[in-house]
Amino acid sequence: MHVLGRISKTSAGLASLVLLGLLYLGALFAGFLAPYGQATQFPQYAYAPPQRVRLWHEGRWVGPFVYPLQRQRDPVTFISTYAEDRSRIVPIRLFVQGEPYRLLGLVRTDLHLFGGEGGPVFLLGTDRYGRDLLSRLLAGAQVSLSVGPIGILISFTLGTLIGAWSGYYGGHLDTLVQRTIEVLLSFPRLPILLAMGTIVPPWWPSTHVYIGVIAILSLVGWADLARVVRGQVLAVRGLDYVTAARAVGVPEPQILLRHVLPNVTSYLIVSATLALPGYILGESALSFLGLGVKEPMASWGLLLKDAQSLEVLSLYPWLLTPALFIVVSAMAFYFLGDALRDALDVQSDGTHRA
Repeated sequence: MHVLGRISKTSAGLASLVLLGLLYLGALFAGFLAPYGQATQFPQYAYAPPQRVRLWHEGRWVGPFVYPLQRQRDPVTFISTYAEDRSRIVPIRLFVQGEPYRLLGLVRTDLHLFGGEGGPVFLLGTDRYGRDLLSRLLAGAQVSLSVGPIGILISFTLGTLIGAWSGYYGGHLDTLVQRTIEVLLSFPRLPILLAMGTIVPPWWPSTHVYIGVIAILSLVGWADLARVVRGQVLAVRGLDYVTAARAVGVPEPQILLRHVLPNVTSYLIVSATLALPGYILGESALSFLGLGVKEPMASWGLLLKDAQSLEVLSLYPWLLTPALFIVVSAMAFYFLGDALRDALDVQSDGTHRA
């Protein structure tokens, strides 16, 4: 049965696939979906709460709108609060012109999915600089969701080649590789990430830091896969068809690439899916601690830096929204990996395992 057909039989796997598709589509079209640029500031609306979308005003239908916010400052604590000005409305219009951006990184346009007429609209609130949190979440998704696939491509290429070569040829090379892997795996992951994160110079531009974060996560993540691939190759290299290919004179590298590695492809696909959350969490941790992506770029971990203190969280709980996206995306990858494992298992009937 087709892999997608088997995945569709598990509600968790299908829901995860749809959810991840929506997240990646949102990241791909972030400029169009975001009402404002990720660096656009509204200083008069610092720490503005999420606005509620309404349809009725004074008993009559007017379509989607929000009430404008009025800023007030407590004379004792000097904490700013906001109240709705119900004497007027800010209609929400679709397909409006706004700040220019490059759609898919290619086409320059200023068309946005929605925007406010006569005032700003903050569906998820703002941060301390008055930047729209929804716009920054969409921009951050481009970084946080792209780190995983790129990092997986690098680390899995390294892990697959090193593990397959080590398991197939054995000998002193195998011993050296396995001892190196054991040393790497003996260190806790987070301290290694932090130590390597400090190597990235703080004066680097954001794009260089982004590449550096991917390189750090890839260098840390290949060892575990290499060890498991080695075990898979050890189990396959003694099978009859491999022995037959060797007997008829097929070159060893060709046997490894064309006859051995294809038999571990399904395992690699599942492992890659299950490893993706680790890259998202790793990037988020580095950015949260100030060692990852920096301004003016945005990532979900960087957005969480504003929610480090209990005082801020108690006053502005909407700043925790990026954490929700991190958890949801990580869980979706785990559920999808579990569904892929069942779908690619030739001995499975395609049903979900409890």
